[in-house]
This record gives sequence, C-alpha cells and structure tokens, in this order.
Amino acid sequence: MKYDDYSQYLSPVLVKATNLVAKEAYGCYITTVEGEKYLDFVQGIAVNALGHSHPKIVDAVKKQVEKLTTASFNLVNYEPTLKFSKRLASLTPGDLKVSFFSNGGAEAIDGAIKLARVATGRQGIIAFKGSFHGRTIGASSVTGSSAKYKKGYDPLMPGVNFTSYPYCFRCEYNKKNDDCELECTKELDDIFNYIISPDQVAAIIMEPIQGEGGYIVPPKNFVLKIREICNEYGILLIFDEIQSGYGRTGKFFASEHFDIVPDIMTLGKAIGGGFPMSAIISTKCLMDKWPVGTHGTTFGGHPVIAAAANAVLDAFEEENIIKNCNEIGSYLKDKLYEFKSKYDVIGDVRGLGLMIGIEFVCKDGRANAKARDEIIKYCIDKKLLMLGCGKSTLRFCTPLNVSKEDVDKSLEIIEMGLKTL
Repeated sequence: MKYDDYSQYLSPVLVKATNLVAKEAYGCYITTVEGEKYLDFVQGIAVNALGHSHPKIVDAVKKQVEKLTTASFNLVNYEPTLKFSKRLASLTPGDLKVSFFSNGGAEAIDGAIKLARVATGRQGIIAFKGSFHGRTIGASSVTGSSAKYKKGYDPLMPGVNFTSYPYCFRCEYNKKNDDCELECTKELDDIFNYIISPDQVAAIIMEPIQGEGGYIVPPKNFVLKIREICNEYGILLIFDEIQSGYGRTGKFFASEHFDIVPDIMTLGKAIGGGFPMSAIISTKCLMDKWPVGTHGTTFGGHPVIAAAANAVLDAFEEENIIKNCNEIGSYLKDKLYEFKSKYDVIGDVRGLGLMIGIEFVCKDGRANAKARDEIIKYCIDKKLLMLGCGKSTLRFCTPLNVSKEDVDKSLEIIEMGLKTL
C-alpha cells in the first residue's frame, strides 16, 4: 500500500510530514507496511506520553469495548468517566477540580473562551504572539504563531488582542536576563490604555510554555506578573496545558514550575493515552456560572477513552513516569548542550523535562529554518521521526518513559546529520 495511491481521496489542506504508511507501533517504534522500523520521537506530537500501544491502555480499552462503547454522556453516566474525573481533580492545582470533557485541544480552547466570557460578562480576550491554540475559528482567533493559520478565514472571532511573549533568546527589546525589566508586560498597559479597557477583558490566555511557537520557556517573574495583572483587573487567566501538561515538563502541570494556579486550564493530547480526549478544568464557582445547556458535546467523556485515561494515570503511579522524564530529560539536555558547544548551527537549547527544543541559527544569529529542515529530512532518511516548531527549532516529543538507549540512538543520528550539515 502506497500513500500516493490514496492521496486523491484526502484533502490536501492537511500538511503531511512524510508519505509513510504505518502498520503497527509499540513503545518508541513505528513499523510501516513495507516492514521498515522507525524510532518515533514525534509520538503524535506529544500525545503518546507512554509510547505506542502501552499494555495497560490496550488492556483497559479492550475490556471497556466489550462492555459499553457509548450511549452519550448527557443521557447516562459512565463508570470510568466518573472515576477519571475524581482522579483528575486529585491532581489538578488549587481549586481547579471541575472538568468538562471534550474531544480535542481546539475544542477545549473554544469552550474555555466561552466559559470565561459568560462567567465575567466581558468579551475581550488577550493572547500572545507565538502562541498556538488550535484551528477552529475560536482557537485560530487566539493563535499567534503564524499568519498562515488565519489566511482566508477573516473575519475571525472579534475582541482578541495580542501581546508579546518573552522569547528571551530573541528578546524584542534587546535585553539580557540581568537587565530585563519585563518590558514585554508593559505592552499590556498600551492595550488597556489605547485598545480595550481592562474591565472589558474576560481572559488572558497563554501557554505556560509555548509549544508550536518554538518550545519557549518564559521567565518565572513574567508569569507571576501576568497573574498579578489578572488579579488586579478581575481578568481570568487561562492556561493552555494541552502540550505542556501531563508530566511533559517534569511536573504534572507546567504551571507548577511557576507556582501559579490559573482560573481555567485546558488539557488534551496525552490525557487520553493516544485517544481523542480533552478537558476544560476550572473551579466550582466559575463552572456554576456556565448556564446549563449553553455548551455540550456528543463524544466528550467517552467511556472507552476514559478507561484509557484511567490506565494512563495507573501507569504514572506505578511506573515512575515523571521520575524518568526528569532523569532522561536532564540527560538529553546535557547532551544537546554538548552539541551546541561543538556545532555553531545550534544557537539555543531550552526546555523543561522532556519538552526540549534546539534552535538552529545562521552565522549572523538569524533563524536557520533550512538547516533545521535538512536535519529533519536526514533523520527521517535514517529512520528517526522528528518534527520542527517555531521558525527554526527542532523539538523532541519522546514518550515520557523513553529509555536512555533510544535517546542515545537518536543523538547518534542527529550528530551524524550535524556533521553532514
């Protein structure tokens, strides 16, 4: 079976990174219909926190399918979904204990915006340059990582304004850590003074670590300042933890690195163990302001996926997943710093846990997307699947239970590519 024989039946709007046709996948590896085996460091773009076909997830799904597939969560309650909602509440920070389950990240973002607007009675939303929140009309409206995601779709959702995210490697204000005065947060003063009054802003939505924008980690004092501004003006803070949550950064939620509890949090990707699931999580006080019937879902809270989600939490508890994430993440980052010292084409290494990226640069420091893309192509040719993000960043989306041996194998391929480059 070849992809080209079927491509005419699929919309070309979806970007295809490869033409590989996968047949099966286990752990870190995908096998194609031709029998070729690839080390997968994309993992559904951080979806498979436990790798492909983890035995606990497979077993849980099989057992649930044999009992009940679906009957609509607004008609009956599902035992695995109820159990999962309680377990999730035991992990979420602060008073974020009430969940609304949906299918994908963008859907959760749309719901979070609706909740913020109805709970505050305000319409304005402030988002960040470099952000990525999804591709629905609502999620596209608050996405600022590329103009291409909005091209041809205007008018999008009104009431959205953008401010700068602290991309310290390429600071817009040419500041260094020792002389930074958080000039980027002062842009909010201009927005409040010239564009929208703060008492008309429902929410500020941000990724605590930007994903698609380039795996960018903001300074802690920046995040604290955003929380302070929200508190001052009664603005809700939405954290999009769809990629950064669920252990990816070495803590269960990235917000824990900043000692911040948002008012609303969105989860997705890893939450369902490879199955489509997302969640909007907030406080009982805010959720009680969401009028009954003004939001809904057909497949949200699906019992089979909830069974998988429970199995994911079982594995986290029983297999020291976050411990492995921190140990292997530290090891990987150290090795990448060694690459940076040896190869001038690498300008920056950044990230937390196993949410790590390396940025490729030209000799004059400009972003070098060509070099990054050549490395990705080289890796694929050598049976290693990698993806980029930002303008010129190579990102690692390994499973959180990845082994040192598989990391070493990937590093060997990448270094051969760097030498070739």
